[in-house]
Amino acid sequence: MNTAALNITEDEQNAQYSGLWRITEGERVRYLGAILAMGLTNICMFGAPIIGGHAIDVIDRDDFGYGEGTLLALTEWFSGDLTMTGYLWVSAIASILITAVGGLFLYTRGRLAAQASENIARRLRESLYRRLHHVQARFYDTADTGDLVQRCSSDVETLRVFLVSDVIEIGRAIMLVICVVPVLFSIHAPLAIWSLVMMPFLIIGAYIFFQNVKSAFQVTDESEGAMTAALQENLTGIRVVRAFARQTHERQRFGVKNADFRNKNYRLIQLMAYYWSISDFFSMSQLGIVLLAGGYYALQGSITIGDLFIFMTCLSIVIWPVRQLGRVLTDTGKAVISLGRVNHILEEPEEEARVVPEGGRARGHIEVNNLTVAYGAGGAVLDNLSVEIQAGETLAIVGPPGSGKTTLIRALLRLYPYQEGSLKLDGREIAELDRFWLRAQIGVVLQDPFLYSRSIAANLAVGRPNAPRDEIVRACEEAAIHGAIEGFPNGFDEMVGERGVTLSGGQRQRLALARALLKDPPVLVLDDSLSAVDTGTEQLILEALKSRKGRQTTLIIAHRLSSVMHADRIMVLEHGRCVQLGSHTELAAEPGNYRRLCEIQGALDAQIKADLEQSAGTDNV
Repeated sequence: MNTAALNITEDEQNAQYSGLWRITEGERVRYLGAILAMGLTNICMFGAPIIGGHAIDVIDRDDFGYGEGTLLALTEWFSGDLTMTGYLWVSAIASILITAVGGLFLYTRGRLAAQASENIARRLRESLYRRLHHVQARFYDTADTGDLVQRCSSDVETLRVFLVSDVIEIGRAIMLVICVVPVLFSIHAPLAIWSLVMMPFLIIGAYIFFQNVKSAFQVTDESEGAMTAALQENLTGIRVVRAFARQTHERQRFGVKNADFRNKNYRLIQLMAYYWSISDFFSMSQLGIVLLAGGYYALQGSITIGDLFIFMTCLSIVIWPVRQLGRVLTDTGKAVISLGRVNHILEEPEEEARVVPEGGRARGHIEVNNLTVAYGAGGAVLDNLSVEIQAGETLAIVGPPGSGKTTLIRALLRLYPYQEGSLKLDGREIAELDRFWLRAQIGVVLQDPFLYSRSIAANLAVGRPNAPRDEIVRACEEAAIHGAIEGFPNGFDEMVGERGVTLSGGQRQRLALARALLKDPPVLVLDDSLSAVDTGTEQLILEALKSRKGRQTTLIIAHRLSSVMHADRIMVLEHGRCVQLGSHTELAAEPGNYRRLCEIQGALDAQIKADLEQSAGTDNV
């Protein structure tokens, strides 16, 4: 992952904070209700110690004048007389009831906060998933799949945890400080001043901790993303790892990523341990100072034991949430970093939508005029290429690796933009066509096709979900895969495994071809999609494609002459330019790249034939 991403400017931080506010849209009423419920919970929390403080003074002074008026009236109403035992019973019952009501408000707070945070997390996951389906293709050129998975899962979970509790905790701490400090001053002003001695140290310490833990969490999160990416990559390519006996090397490579994450996470834990120990010292020191000062004032007679109990209890209720601000700020820092990582995806430009052209299905007439395509700052992969493909025509494209064959297909699908020239479908510039409509007109079969970890029927349905059974069978027969499917224990319901690993390379290609044929697009592209198919099966597929001739424009990219020689025309590419264009007969008769290809493959075929004849002669002897 790019380390430059770790340097976040102040403007970017402010944008992330505003993002935290923005993602709560639609759930703010629930959060307001949760904060109000928390406020009522706090009121109930203060009720019990206040009642207890009055009871202590009544017992200590043996004077009902220190009792709470409402409770005195209730005692007299219940027992018919004002007795010490009756007052204590009423005080105890009142404390229990107030605590129960506080528990009800606490449940309401938790329920509202949970509903809001879960709704936000679900919306974020859906937004991320949608955006990843619509970002520009070049985004995936440098993205790590494992890191993207972590952003959509772990980072969203970090935000959810922050929203479900910490937002409310921030409101609670602010509310407690605002409400309780005046109460402390009303009980005993000099003691209230002593109770605030350590507060600045707690607040300053929490802020310093927040600044340090935020950067520590960012590098930890990036390290976890790198570890996840390494794990995902190795699991995806586990068969290659085993084939080359690279288990030890890959374990060591993963161990380096794992150790790096461990070290950075340990640093984060260390920071938290420092904060908790120091904040504990300040908190306990604050309580100790109040206890000493309160004892002195109690001996002087300026505060009663009951009021000192109320004071100490209220201070404890306030000081621990303030101390907890360190944890809240920690989670806030984590949430800010996670939101930045999430926003990296959400702010990635999407492929723009265009107006769908009238006329529905395309005819398949393709015009390429002086087309130039380059990737980034590199040289042109396609250089001033021009060719016209008639609707229903079959054009084969051959050339050495890097000559621009696949790049032409990418440009046709609008996966990558072209810098110069023109590329038209049915006379309309494809840069002005809606991408989704355009890609619906093109069926692509790649050399290494992707299959879902689902049944064969589900993979075929990707091309055309509601296709009739007879058309599915016909497409599979044309792709020479129907017999193999029928041979599976579950037929079309057979599971193919992740990326189709339970099928052979040829079966994967033929299934992908059947999927494309079932789609029946106006333009069919076969990008070296018969490379894993044996010669006999290849001939069956090519015969089936010839029977479909004229129904769709077909582009065949291949290296074997047997795959291209029956095409209407063959285009030979070299260094992004068209160096030859014509039929097999025409190109084989003239000097050039195609003729050399014919001679090489002809020599190979002759050698194979000679070897077979020699082998047969030896057997006869």
